[in-house]
Amino acid sequence: QVQLVESGGGLARTGGSVTVSCAASSRSFTDFAMGWFRQAPGKEREFVAAVSRGGRIRAYGESVKGRFTISRDNAKNTVYLQMSSLKPEDTAVYYCAAAQGPIETIKRGNSDYWGQGTQVTVSS
Repeated sequence: QVQLVESGGGLARTGGSVTVSCAASSRSFTDFAMGWFRQAPGKEREFVAAVSRGGRIRAYGESVKGRFTISRDNAKNTVYLQMSSLKPEDTAVYYCAAAQGPIETIKRGNSDYWGQGTQVTVSS
């Protein structure tokens, strides 16, 4: 069993930046591709970003390309999502996800584990 705990959400202004983190309890963190999804009220869950087990391969959703950066620190069992040039439409609960497999597993939403989510609100 792997526990994922997100932190770092909060309130930001349009054009600002926020970084959210996800700490994993697993001793074999490098067995997992990691990613982020988000869900806004009344909307479906949306893929945001994913990173491969070794950190070399990254993928982003179209709406965040060029603005968000995913990274991981395997020594700290932590994955990060740096969000910049924020827009009000980025307001959502952001969920961390982990999958034992390639990065495509994350992108398809077939993750093995999910965090509880952290709220990010962008004011206009």
